[in-house]
Amino acid sequence: MASLLARELQMTVPFASRELEAFLNLQRTADTLRRAVVDLLRPYGLSPTGYNVLRILRGAGSAGLSCCEVSARLVTHDPDITRLADRLIAAGWLERARQPGDRRVVVLQITPAGDQLAVELDAHLQDLHRRQLSHLGQNGLDSLSRLLEQARQPEPVPTKDAS
Repeated sequence: MASLLARELQMTVPFASRELEAFLNLQRTADTLRRAVVDLLRPYGLSPTGYNVLRILRGAGSAGLSCCEVSARLVTHDPDITRLADRLIAAGWLERARQPGDRRVVVLQITPAGDQLAVELDAHLQDLHRRQLSHLGQNGLDSLSRLLEQARQPEPVPTKDAS
């Protein structure tokens, strides 16, 4: 059985392109790193996106932010920020308020309990990220960050010649 698996691995077809290989490596790496974050947050009843909301609102201060503003700042897109906010409010980590000038605008604010949780989780996550990535060294981390930022930049659209 082991020799069959070894033979199959030797017979793998190369990737169709270097771009595909890089993309799949990026996906696998992101999934591996993210699963560790999910595991760390699970005992707190919090998802990575929920933690991101706490961080965003902690940074916003006492003024808070509208749901749209929070959604625009999320690391990963969540189409149902209202439902996520409802869960965080039910847990006592956020509050919802209406703007005095425009009652249609709902503002989210972090509670003291949410702030305390975010501070506690910051230390745990910083330690986790150190364990996950510090072996790359400062230069490797700088290069990785720079490459990932470049990968997020849109490719220029070729213009058609009018001739």
